[in-house]
Amino acid sequence: MNPNKALWEKGDFTRIAQCMRESGEALVGALGITRGLKVLDLGCGDGTTALPEAKLGADVLGVDIAANLVAAGNKRAAEQGLANCRFQLGDASNLDGLANDSFDLVVSIFGAMFAPKPFDVAKEMVRVTRPGGRVVMGNWIPNDPTLVAQILKISSAYSPPPPEGFVSPMTWGIEDNVIERFGSAGVPRKNISFLRDTYTFNFPGSPSGFLEAFRKYYGPTMNAFDAAEKNGRAGELLGALETLFRSQNKSPDPNTTSIPATFLRVTVAID
Repeated sequence: MNPNKALWEKGDFTRIAQCMRESGEALVGALGITRGLKVLDLGCGDGTTALPEAKLGADVLGVDIAANLVAAGNKRAAEQGLANCRFQLGDASNLDGLANDSFDLVVSIFGAMFAPKPFDVAKEMVRVTRPGGRVVMGNWIPNDPTLVAQILKISSAYSPPPPEGFVSPMTWGIEDNVIERFGSAGVPRKNISFLRDTYTFNFPGSPSGFLEAFRKYYGPTMNAFDAAEKNGRAGELLGALETLFRSQNKSPDPNTTSIPATFLRVTVAID
C-alpha cells in the first residue's frame, strides 16, 4: 500500500478533526468565497474546510488519499444537506481525472503538504487552477514552538528513519521551498504571498485527554508510539508529549483544552 495512504487510514483522523472545526470555518471565512465558485479542497480529510466552503455557496470537490476520510466527508455533507459538496479518493501528487483549469480556488489546509513528491504536488495544483484563480495552502512550520510542529518533531525522534528519498512534509513550511516548488510549475515569485496565521485546537477535555486522542487516532503519533513501545521508550515519549500539551494549553478551565498553533498561509495567484 502507498505509505501515505496507510498513514492517514490508520486510526481515525475524524476524532482530531472535531477539534479543528471552529478555526476551519474562520479560515474559510477569510478566503472571499462566493456562490458558484468552483473549489477543490485537497487533502480534505472529512471536510473541516470543505463543508464551510460549500455552506458559503461554493461548488466543492474534496479529494483525499484516505478512503475512510472520504466516506466520512460524504456522510457529513449528506447529513448537512450539502448537495454542492462531494468527496472522492485521489493523490495530491497525481490528480488523474481532474482536467486542466477546472477550479477557481484550490485549498489545502494541512493536507497536500503531507503528500510525497512536493514538486509534483505544486505542478498539479497549478494545472487544475484556471487563469485568474488562486491556490491557498496552510502548512505547518518546521521547528516552530507551537503544538503540531512540536508533536511531529518529538514523534520523529522515536520513529524509524524514513525511507531513502523521503522529503519531510514540514519543508512546505519554508518560504524558499514554496517559491521554488511553485516556480518550477511556472508561477513567478511576485504571485506568491505568505502570512503567519494561527489555528486553534479546542478539545472538550483535559490536555491529557487530548493527547490520548492523538495517541489513539493520529497516524504519525500512533506510529511513534508503536516504535517507542518496541524500544521500551513509550513512557519517555508519553512524558515528552504530556509536557508539551500541558504547556501549550491556554484554557483556564482544567476540563477543557485550547491550544493555538502557528502555520504558514500561502496564497498563489495563477496567471
